[in-house]
Amino acid sequence: MTPDIVLVFTILGASVLLLIMEWIPMEVTALLALSAVALTGLVTPVEALSGFSNPAVVTVWAVFILSGGLTRTGVANVIGNFVLRLAGTRETTMIVVIMATAGVMSAIMNNVAVAALMLPVVMDIARHTGRSPSRLLMPLAYGSLLGGLTTQIGTPPNILVSDALRDAGLISFTFFDFTPVGIIVMITGIVYMAFVGRHLLPRGDAARETAADGKTDWQARYDLTERLIQVRIPRRSILLNKTLAQIRMGPILGWNVIGITRGEQTMLAPGPAATLHADDLLTVEGGIEAIEELQRFRRLVLEEGGIDLWTSFSDNDKFGEVELPMNSRFVGNTLNTLGFRGRFGLNVLAVRRNNHIHRTSLQDMLLQRGDRLLVAGAVEPLEALKETAGFDGFRYVEPTELTDVYRLQEYLMVLRVPAESTLANQTLKDSRLADVLGSRVLGILRGGRPIILPEPDELLQSGDRLLLEGDERNLDVLSGLHELEIEHRSVPDVRKLVSGDVGLVEVILSPQATLEGRTLRQLNFREKYGLNVLALWRKGHAHQTNLRDMDLRFGDALLLLGHRDKLQLLGREPDFIVLTETAQEKVRRDKMTLAIALMVLVLAPVIMGWVPIYIAAVMGAALMVLTGCLTMEEAYRQIEWKAVFLIAGMLPLGIALDRTGAARLIAEGVVSIAGPYGPHAIMFAMVALTFLSTCFVPTAALVVLMAPIVLNTSANMGLSPHGLIMGVAMAASASFTTPISHPANILVMGPGGYRFSDYLKVGGLLTLVILLVLMLAMPIFWPLTP
Repeated sequence: MTPDIVLVFTILGASVLLLIMEWIPMEVTALLALSAVALTGLVTPVEALSGFSNPAVVTVWAVFILSGGLTRTGVANVIGNFVLRLAGTRETTMIVVIMATAGVMSAIMNNVAVAALMLPVVMDIARHTGRSPSRLLMPLAYGSLLGGLTTQIGTPPNILVSDALRDAGLISFTFFDFTPVGIIVMITGIVYMAFVGRHLLPRGDAARETAADGKTDWQARYDLTERLIQVRIPRRSILLNKTLAQIRMGPILGWNVIGITRGEQTMLAPGPAATLHADDLLTVEGGIEAIEELQRFRRLVLEEGGIDLWTSFSDNDKFGEVELPMNSRFVGNTLNTLGFRGRFGLNVLAVRRNNHIHRTSLQDMLLQRGDRLLVAGAVEPLEALKETAGFDGFRYVEPTELTDVYRLQEYLMVLRVPAESTLANQTLKDSRLADVLGSRVLGILRGGRPIILPEPDELLQSGDRLLLEGDERNLDVLSGLHELEIEHRSVPDVRKLVSGDVGLVEVILSPQATLEGRTLRQLNFREKYGLNVLALWRKGHAHQTNLRDMDLRFGDALLLLGHRDKLQLLGREPDFIVLTETAQEKVRRDKMTLAIALMVLVLAPVIMGWVPIYIAAVMGAALMVLTGCLTMEEAYRQIEWKAVFLIAGMLPLGIALDRTGAARLIAEGVVSIAGPYGPHAIMFAMVALTFLSTCFVPTAALVVLMAPIVLNTSANMGLSPHGLIMGVAMAASASFTTPISHPANILVMGPGGYRFSDYLKVGGLLTLVILLVLMLAMPIFWPLTP
C-alpha cells in the first residue's frame, strides 16, 4: 500500500465519518474533501474544481430547473389531480394510484419536488376519506423514489453513473436504458406496498388520529388535550384594559391565546391589539405549570434609587449612534435574527425612529431604513461598527444625551436577587429574565464590582443587583398573570375553536426553504404572518413548549391557528408547504402548454441521440426562464444546492481513489472475497453494500465513491460494467430504510407522524425485495459477462 493510498483512505474515512455524524453540513464536508485532495497533491488544482463543470453536475441542476418549470406552470398538478381522482376510497387502490402517479412524474421530475407537490393533494385525500395520512404518505415517498429509477434523468445517481462510464471511455447509458429494470422494480415496489407494506404502516396510534367525521383530530395528533386550558380575568385585575401584546403571555408563560369569550360572543385567533375586559374567558394553549413558575420572578426585589449606570462603565466603554441607510442589508431583520450582541459585541439600548424613541422590547422590532441605533460597548467593537457595510453616520454619544435626549434613566430599574431565590446559580440565558420581564440586563453589581453588559452564560448569585432596561409596569403584569383564575384544565374539542374565518392548518418546510436552523423568534413569525404556532411535530414526537426557540428542521410539521386569509398568504411563501391543496400558491396555467413543449424539446433529441443530455437540459432550463414558465429567482430556489455542492466536492475524491490505486485495491478485496462464487456474487456484494451505505451516506456522495470501485472490479473480473454500475445506481436511489436516507422520506415524516422504526420496518423489508428483484432482472437485460 503506497503512501498516496494511505492518504486517500484517510481523507475518505474522515469524509465518511463527517457525513455520517453530521457534525458539519454535508456540503461543507464535500468542500473540505475537495480541498484535502488538492492540497495533498492527489489531484491537480484544475481537477479539484472540475466537479463544478462536470456534465453530471450540470445535468443535475438543470433538471431541477426543468422540474420547477413543470411545477410552476401546473403541469404536475393537473397530472396528479386527474389520476388521484381515480383512486376511489379503497386503501389498496389509493396506494397503487398514488405510487404509480408519483413514479411516472418522477421519471422526468426531481423526486423530492414530486413528493412535495403531491403532499397537499394526498393530505386532502386522507381527510376526505377519513384515513390517517400515515397510511398514504410513506407510499407517496417510496413511489417518487421508485419512479426515479426508470430514466437517465430520474435521479442524480443515474446521471452520475452515466457520466462515470463516459469518463472511463465506455459506452454511456441512454435515456431509456434504465427503463426495463426500473419499471420491473417500480411495479414490484408498488405491489409490495399495496399488499404487504401497508399492513406494516402505523394505523394512527403513532400518527394522526382521524375523527369520525373524517376531519383531522388535531388534539390527539399533537397531544393538545392536556395543553388546552381556560383562564378568567378577575374583576379587579391589573390586566384590565391591557392588550394581549402588553401582557406578553407568549414570552412570559409560553401560552398561545386561541380565543376570548366575552358573554355569549367568542373572538377566535385574537390579534395582539385585542383588549382584555373583566370576566373575559381566555382559551389558551400552554402548560398550567407556567403560572407557578412566575413565583420565582415575583420574589425579585425592586430597589428604589438604583445605581448610576454611567459611572459604572469603565473608561473603555462608550456609547455610539449609527443609522441604517436605505440599502442596508440589515433592514427588515430584528436584532434577535441578526444576533446583534454576539455578532458585533455591542448592546442596542434604544432605537430612534422618526421622532419617537423605542427603549423596550427591542429584540423583536423589525428594523427599518432610517432607524438610528444607540449602542454601548467597548471602543474596539464600536470602531469596527463604523467600518461595517450596512451602517452609516456613526457618531459617539455624550453621557448627557443619554439622559436629556434618550431619557434612559426613566427606563432603568434595579432588581435584587434574594437569598432564597431559585434564580441563583442559573445563567442569564436559562433564567429567562429577558423574556419574562421584557428587559435586558445591562449590568450586575456584585460585591461592589460592576459587571457591565454580562454574557448570556453569566451565573446569577444570591444578592446580585441587576440593572435592567425595561418598563416597571411589566412587574405589575407578572402579578396580574399570577392572579388569573383557572376555569378548566382542558377544552373538549379544539375543532370547536375554528370557524369560517379562523382555521387550523399544518405546514412543513419546503425542500427549497432557507429557514432551516432558524427559530420562530428569529423569524418574527407571529408578527410577520399573524399566525399562532400551537405545536410542532418532529421525528415521531409532538412538542408544545419552548417553540419560539427551537431550531426549525427540514421535515418538521407545524400546527398553526389563524385567520384563513393569513393561511392563504402563507401558502404563497416558497419556504413553506401548506398541507391542503386549497392554500397552494397559484400556478401559471397559461404557460402549461409551453412548458410541456419545452420538455418535449429537451427529451426528443436526447432520446434520438442527437444531443448530450447535459446540453439539452441546460438549453431547456434557460428556455423555461426565458419564456416565463418560472422566474430566475424561482429557478435558483428550485435547485437543490446541497446536492450540487456535495457532488461537485466529492468528485475529486473519486478521481483520487481511481488515480492512486485505492479503488483498485478495494476492488481486489471484493474480488478475493466474492470472486470465487462468480459474477452474481460480485454483483450481490456491490448492491448490498450500496443498500447498506444509504443508511449513513448521502446517495450522491455514495455513487461518486462507488463508481471507480465498480469499474475497477469489473475490469479485474473481466465483467461488463454496465449491469454492475446500474445496480449500484438503483440501490443508491432506492433509499427506503431510514428517514435520513433521502429527503423525500424526511419530507413526509412530520405530516405522517412516522417514527424512525416505521421506516426500518416497512422500508427494510422493501429493500430486501428490491435487492432480490435486481439480482434476478439485471442480468437478463444487462448480462454480467461480455
